[in-house]
Amino acid sequence: MIFTSLSSSLAFPQLAQHVQNMREQDLKISSLFDQDADRFAHFSLSAAGIFLDFSKNQITQKTLELLCDMARQCQVETQRDAMFAGVKINTTENRAVLHTALRAPRNQPKIVDGVDINEDIHAVLDRMQAFVEKIHGGAWRGASGKVITDIVNIGIGGSDLGPKMVSQALRCFAHPGIASHFVSNVDGHDLDAVLQQVDPETTLFIVSSKTFTTAETMLNANSARTWFLRRFADADLPRHFVAVTTNISAAKQFGIAAENCFGFWDWVGGRYSLWSAIGLPIALTLGFAHFRALLDGAHAMDRHFQEAPLEKNLPVLMALIGIWNRNFLDHESVSIAAYHQDLGAFPSYLQQLDMESNGKSTNHQGQAVQVSTGPIIWGNVGTNAQHAYFQLLHQGSDITPVDFIATLKPMHVLPQHHRMLLANCFAQSQALMKGKSAHQVQQEMQAQGVDEKRIVELVAHRTFDGNRPSNTLLLDQLDPASLGAMIALYEHKVAVQGFCWGINSFDQWGVELGKVLATAIEADLRSSAPTPLQDSSTAGLIAMARAAKVS
Repeated sequence: MIFTSLSSSLAFPQLAQHVQNMREQDLKISSLFDQDADRFAHFSLSAAGIFLDFSKNQITQKTLELLCDMARQCQVETQRDAMFAGVKINTTENRAVLHTALRAPRNQPKIVDGVDINEDIHAVLDRMQAFVEKIHGGAWRGASGKVITDIVNIGIGGSDLGPKMVSQALRCFAHPGIASHFVSNVDGHDLDAVLQQVDPETTLFIVSSKTFTTAETMLNANSARTWFLRRFADADLPRHFVAVTTNISAAKQFGIAAENCFGFWDWVGGRYSLWSAIGLPIALTLGFAHFRALLDGAHAMDRHFQEAPLEKNLPVLMALIGIWNRNFLDHESVSIAAYHQDLGAFPSYLQQLDMESNGKSTNHQGQAVQVSTGPIIWGNVGTNAQHAYFQLLHQGSDITPVDFIATLKPMHVLPQHHRMLLANCFAQSQALMKGKSAHQVQQEMQAQGVDEKRIVELVAHRTFDGNRPSNTLLLDQLDPASLGAMIALYEHKVAVQGFCWGINSFDQWGVELGKVLATAIEADLRSSAPTPLQDSSTAGLIAMARAAKVS
C-alpha cells in the first residue's frame, strides 16, 4: 500500500508559500495574541484528562487548515485505522503494530492471524495480577522464607526506560512494602550499585528480554545470578528470578521456572512494551489496580485519537505543529521541560520513543526522504533546567520549541512550592514568546540609574528576540490514568509524524550495526592477536584497553 507523503502532497507547496508570507509580514507569536484576544481559547484543547495549550506557536488558523489538509492527503486517518485494525504496517519486519490492543478492555475481540489477541492479552494480565498479589500478600516468599521487599528489573531499551519512568513518576502510588530498582547499562557500575542496596534473601529479579539473548541484559542477569548463588543454591533460583520472555527453554536453562515466565508478542515493539508483561515491575511497584488505571488512561487517549476529527485531535495537532516547526520553520530539536520532579525520566523515555521511531532517512519504498524527519529530543525537569540550558533556549542562535508539562495539583502538602513551580513554568513559556526588546532594556536600565554609555554597551546582551514556540500540557494531577493518557498522546504524535513523512516508525535497524561490530571488538579485547581487520583508530583503542588489562 503506497501513501502520499508530506513532500509530494498538494499542501506542501501551499505550506511553503504560507510560511514565506508569514516571514514577509514579520508575523510573530506575540502579535498573533494582539490580533486575537481569544487566541488561548481558539488554540487549546483537552482530551482524556490532558489539556494542551498550543497558542504559543507561530501558527494561524490558516496554518492549521493547511496542515490538516496535508494530513488528509497523506491518508493519516487511513493509516491510523490500519494500525488499530492489525494491518502489518511495520513492513520491513512484516509485523502488526498493536500496542494499543494491550490496553483495550476485556471482551473486545481483536483477531490477528486468526487468533483473538484480546483473550491472550487478558490471560497474561490475569497471570500478572495473580503474581503481584502473591508478592504483595506475602504468599510468595524467598528461599529462606522471608517476604520479597526489593524488585530488580534487568532489561535495556524499552524493557527498562518505560517501566523505570512510570515507576518513578508514580512513586506516590507505590506499594509501601516494595522498593524497585532498575539495571540496564552493561557498565558494571550500574549493577554493582544496585546489588549493594539489596539482600539476596528478599530480592526478586525480573529478567526482561523477548529472546533471552539480548547481550547487555543477559550479562547483567548472569552476573546477578552469580551474586545470588554465593548465598543460595541453584534450586533456590526459581524463588528469586522470573522472566518476561518468549524463549521459555532458555529461561528454564537459566534456572527460571516455566510458570514464572510472562510472554508477549512480536507485534509489541520494545519502546511500546510497557503496557505488556514488560510492565510487570510497574505492577509490582504500584499494585495491579494502579497498573490497570495506567492502561485505562492510555485507552482513553486511544479512543480520542481514533474518533476525534483531525482539527480537534490532540495527538494529530501536536504532530502537525511538530511538522510545521521541523519542516517549515527549520527547528531541529524539541526540548521537554517537565515541571514535576517525578517526571525526571520522561525526557529520556521520549528520546527513545521519538528518535528510535522517526530517526529515519528512507521511506517505505526504500528511497531517500525529501524532507527532514525526527527532531532531536532532549530536556530535564524544571526548574533545574532553567539554571542549566534555558540560556540557549532564550538567546541561542537556534530556536528550539519546548513542551512544558505541569500538573495543577501536587501530590505533596507544600503549596508555596507548587505556586512557585507553576509561576516559573508559565513565565518561561511567556518569556520565550515575548522576549525583551532593546527599548525595554534601555528603559529598565535608565530606571536603575545606569550610565548611558554603559547602557549602550549592555543593551544587545540583555535583549531577547522572543518568538520562540512552545506547547504547555497540563494534567490535573500526576496519577496512573493521566500518565497513561500522556504517554499514549506522545506515542500517537510520533506515529502521525511518521505517517506524514512516509517512513516506518516501527522498526529500528539503525541500532543493529553497532551491536554486530561490538561482538567482533569484544573478541579482539579478549585476544592478544593482531587486529588487522580494524581501522587504525579502533585498533589503537583496543591496544590501549588491552594494556589496561580490560580483557
